[in-house]
Amino acid sequence: MEESSRPALALPSGLAAAITAQLEHRPRKALAESARRLSESYRARKPTAQAIRDETDALAYALTRMPATYAAVVSALGRLAAEQPDFAPISLLDVGCGLGAAAYAAALLWPDLQSVDMVDRSPAFLALAATLAGASAVGPVAGARILAGDMTRLGGEAEPRDLVTVAYALTELGDADLDRVADALWARTGGALAIIEPGTPRDYARLMRLRDRLIGRGAAILAPCPHGRPCPLAAPDWCHFSARLPRSRAHKELKGAEAPYEDEKFSYLVAARTGLAPSGRILAPARHGKAGVTLKLCESAGLREISLPKRDKARYERYRKKDWGDAIVVLPEEDG
Repeated sequence: MEESSRPALALPSGLAAAITAQLEHRPRKALAESARRLSESYRARKPTAQAIRDETDALAYALTRMPATYAAVVSALGRLAAEQPDFAPISLLDVGCGLGAAAYAAALLWPDLQSVDMVDRSPAFLALAATLAGASAVGPVAGARILAGDMTRLGGEAEPRDLVTVAYALTELGDADLDRVADALWARTGGALAIIEPGTPRDYARLMRLRDRLIGRGAAILAPCPHGRPCPLAAPDWCHFSARLPRSRAHKELKGAEAPYEDEKFSYLVAARTGLAPSGRILAPARHGKAGVTLKLCESAGLREISLPKRDKARYERYRKKDWGDAIVVLPEEDG
């Protein structure tokens, strides 16, 4: 994906303004305390529901965690939009929505989206999600149905949606629930299912488990994998990507951070009813040197590195601006 076509990683301006408006008359000390507890909860791998107890906690999440979640989701969904131009979802189901990061990302990438359902079990999240959706005026999200529901109890019949998203939510499930929830999500998928998780070895391994299960149910894997065979990566390596997003002033104040940006590592999986994956993907930051650039690729045949010397001007210019996570077409003879 060329740099000019990549979606912006900062929150949409309407959403950012809606969050800022919620800061009026809010004591910063209480928000900072909520932000501290949220950070401790994430480090201890405790369920979000234990940390999000009221509207102050939910707002602290909006300021300190939602931007990173949005950046990861819009990066992953941006790959789907760029690589599958014929995929044009009209309906979206965002499960474990939190404050709706995935819904805002989908609305940005697919402007023709019409129907949005957002489901979460947290009353505090749902209340703030409804407030932000109404104030943000972000297309279909403004009219979203925001529903209380537990992803572990998605039983019963439901109309499939063109796009089903679950972002940073399966990571909180126990292993015993994972397969059953994945089956329920797939049953509600009419087009594509996008799962975005923290970029850790543990979450990557769980995604690979779900990948195998979805393939067994007939799913086509569209991203990040360029094939449906077992993942060729061996421990301690794992498949993950990174999104660099700007920090707002309030974010820096609450977290005591000085850097104007943060890097969010994430792993993801896109499974679909139909479609063909790209023939290769860049699995690590490009290594640029005086002689040229080296890319680590995952292809249908497995892992490979290609070297693109500057002296081979045509090939070098073709690939030098490619980024970590980009799809790539490499001819068999282009082995460096």
